Amino acid sequence: MENVLRPLIVVGGSVVLTLLIGWAVDQLLQRADRRHHETPLWGLLRRCRVPLHLVLCAALLRGTYDQAEISKEHSAAIGQILSLVLIGATAWLIVRIATAVVESTYARYATTHRDAARVRRVRTQVTLIQRIVTAIVGVVAVSAMLLTFPAFKTAGASLLASAGILGIVAGVAAQSTLGNLFAGFQIAFGDMVRIGDTVVVDGEWGTIEEVTLTYLAVRTWDERRITMPVSYFTSRPFENWSRGGSQMTGTVFFHLDHSAPVPQMREKLHDILLDCAAWDGRDWSLAVTDTTPSTMQVRAVVTAKDADDIWTVRVRVREEMLRWLTEHHPYALPRINTAMALIAPNEIGTALPDHRVLMRDGRAPRTGRG
Repeated sequence: MENVLRPLIVVGGSVVLTLLIGWAVDQLLQRADRRHHETPLWGLLRRCRVPLHLVLCAALLRGTYDQAEISKEHSAAIGQILSLVLIGATAWLIVRIATAVVESTYARYATTHRDAARVRRVRTQVTLIQRIVTAIVGVVAVSAMLLTFPAFKTAGASLLASAGILGIVAGVAAQSTLGNLFAGFQIAFGDMVRIGDTVVVDGEWGTIEEVTLTYLAVRTWDERRITMPVSYFTSRPFENWSRGGSQMTGTVFFHLDHSAPVPQMREKLHDILLDCAAWDGRDWSLAVTDTTPSTMQVRAVVTAKDADDIWTVRVRVREEMLRWLTEHHPYALPRINTAMALIAPNEIGTALPDHRVLMRDGRAPRTGRG
């Protein structure tokens, strides 16, 4: 009977004690969250309940499983398993706590600062810091798990002796990966590109959606995702439309006939912008910028607060202006001249009925068909 009650008491007591401690910690976090509602840290820390319970239960069982006397033959294996679970759960708990602290810091910063560019910069940095902490904790946890095996302890001296050679080989083999890693640090803390920035990369217009230590994800206007190594942004030029402010200036070109009413078009452009909510009211203009033998080029300049609005303004101006020209000034639209060409008087004689002409010597010109 004692062989059955002892394991039940040890395991059951560990589980009950874990639940009591977890409940008490959760109550304290709820009370702190109610008192300091302006700080989201306490509410975010409540996400750590599951790894906390696992750490407490594994630690209690690891310290008391010998007293249960479940099986002396498998005592070492049980202890090994509990140690692995304890290490893994501790790493999970540390990552959750670090994530809560980082998210709380970013949330407080975002609520106190109105500069969108600075907020995106901090968001990029805290995201990379969170990934770095996760990677470091994961490497340490895996190393600690491996060291719990006797075989790895025995080979520890040999591994340390050959660490120099292995480091050189690993450095050469992972040259590209390390390059991307350092490029990720450079992007995060060099303020080259941030999450939410509007960029043009390889002719593709999109928004930075995700930044990691090795790659960036760009979401294009048609909802495609372009994944690029971070080393691309440190070694090649690219356009960042959000750097230095999100305000933008856009242009709309019209190819019209020489008789187009430019002054009336200028007034119409102003009326269109006044009815367009996306126009920020900073600036606008309309001018003839180029001519060809058959058309002239008219350029409209408009402004908006960001890349999305400038696209809306340009589309609105283009559509409204073309509709207005079609309805009120159709002669201003470009057209192909199909009138008969005039021939210089000194090169013609008498016109024939079929619209051919006689040369001065009375001969009709050759048609090229004999």
